[in-house]
Amino acid sequence: MAKVVLTLGPDISTDIIYPGRFMATVLPTETPQYAFADLEINKRLNAGEVPKGNIIVADRNFGCGSSREQAASCLKGWDFTVVAKDFARIFMQNAVNLGLRLVICPDIEASEGDELEIHPDQVVNSTTGKSFAIIPLPPARQAIIDAGGLIAYARTRLLASN
Repeated sequence: MAKVVLTLGPDISTDIIYPGRFMATVLPTETPQYAFADLEINKRLNAGEVPKGNIIVADRNFGCGSSREQAASCLKGWDFTVVAKDFARIFMQNAVNLGLRLVICPDIEASEGDELEIHPDQVVNSTTGKSFAIIPLPPARQAIIDAGGLIAYARTRLLASN
């Protein structure tokens, strides 16, 4: 089980996730420090108050806006899973390529502090006792995420073919 550390409304842009003023920073080891730089959670993350491996819950169209890969990279650096009603197309592809765990859950209901269990077909909010169906990612996309991203996936496939 993981804890919901942030809930967000609809249309969260990549500029909210990773503000444009930090675009000169592109290394995956450096981008996490700027995740949600203009929100209170950034201070908590950088102070070590939020353990890695927790969950962000969002409404529709998470990751809209620009195509900046850093928006997915900074979340991957905190080992977040993002559960959203749906994702913006380019953000989703960047997240898949980087191995960021995404869960499409159109009816999700959760509050900060809730504990969620993510199963292949549903998300269970252990705090409220409610379950919510998941729309699974296509198998090819899920395989890339499970491998840790496109580079790790390609490397594994190439080594297996030799």
